[in-house]
Amino acid sequence: MQARPVCERVQWVGAVDWNRRLFDALIPLPDGTSYNSYLVRGSEKTALIDAVDPAMLPCLMGALADVPEIHYVVAQHAEQDHSGGIPAVLARYPKAQLLCSAKAKSLLMEHLHVAEERIRTVADGETVSLGDRSLRFIYTPWVHWPETMVTLLPEDKILFTCDFFGSHYATSDLYAGENPAVREAAKRYYAEIMMPFRSAIQGNLKKIEALKFDVIAPSHGPLFDKPAMIVDAYRDWVSDRVENRVIIPYISMHGSTEAMVERLVRALITRGVDVQPFNLAVTDIGMLAMSLVDAATIVIGTPTVHVGPHPAVFNATHLANALRPKLRYAAIIGSYGWGTQAAEQLAALIPNLKVEVLGTVLCKGMPRPADLAAVDALADTIKTRHGSL
Repeated sequence: MQARPVCERVQWVGAVDWNRRLFDALIPLPDGTSYNSYLVRGSEKTALIDAVDPAMLPCLMGALADVPEIHYVVAQHAEQDHSGGIPAVLARYPKAQLLCSAKAKSLLMEHLHVAEERIRTVADGETVSLGDRSLRFIYTPWVHWPETMVTLLPEDKILFTCDFFGSHYATSDLYAGENPAVREAAKRYYAEIMMPFRSAIQGNLKKIEALKFDVIAPSHGPLFDKPAMIVDAYRDWVSDRVENRVIIPYISMHGSTEAMVERLVRALITRGVDVQPFNLAVTDIGMLAMSLVDAATIVIGTPTVHVGPHPAVFNATHLANALRPKLRYAAIIGSYGWGTQAAEQLAALIPNLKVEVLGTVLCKGMPRPADLAAVDALADTIKTRHGSL
């Protein structure tokens, strides 16, 4: 792939992966992704910021074909989709130093077998000169690993952020502009990867807001030439604000749980509450994760399988607990044949969710009028709680 100019001294030398549809053997990629690497040329030295996933290494090496020397390779994050190509780059440029945070050093040595003598750690706030250009490194721990950092090129007002502000979005556009599809992809990316570290990101956002930049250059997705769009979005996503919305992940084996879910959906709509059901038999878990970013309530719908919740519901509940969304309330609805401990087992799966449990409505067999009335009462309770948002 050819290098693309970002400005006079900076080139994009990454790769667009149009066809990838799964990340970490877990996360759906409906829009593909990109692995952004950036070449910064100073009057005296040249630096490469991040590399690419090993599968896309030919693209990076092709873009660097006419680059005779690289003095510094910057590893902002040790995860392999950004660092996996670094050993090949270091082999091609034997005099290059690998710059990283103090905590990244051991990770790069362990994951990539980089020789210790090739690595130079940089301190939080440290600046490395390239001549008439300079790179300033700012630690951003837990975005989303403990060793992560961002890099400011002050002379050109570009902030390189690796996973921070990224999006899994393959496009021929170098810049995002105000494209709402990019914002949506960035929200999905935040939900799937960043949301568990919301409190850490709040602090790191304050660090970012103190810097002067005109462009944000992440390592996935297009660059933000209007950075307020993504910074404002992150500020909202990590805030404590929730919306008048209920998310219902559910599955149904013989129709009983689905009848309960349909009743609750209708009841919430008539009460002016936004609601979004997700049938886990067909749901894109990325869409479910994204919906949890600013929802106020989750209602888990499950039939009973061998006394406990359905495995698909178990997995979705485990995921919600791992993502730690800023939910305020939770409830459980569903059904069983002869006996159940689904509610108790589901409650034990969500210790990370600091929620008020609004109740459990489980029916034996198909729901009867009393069961449906209990669902309506749950909708009343949700509407009341949401009235104080």
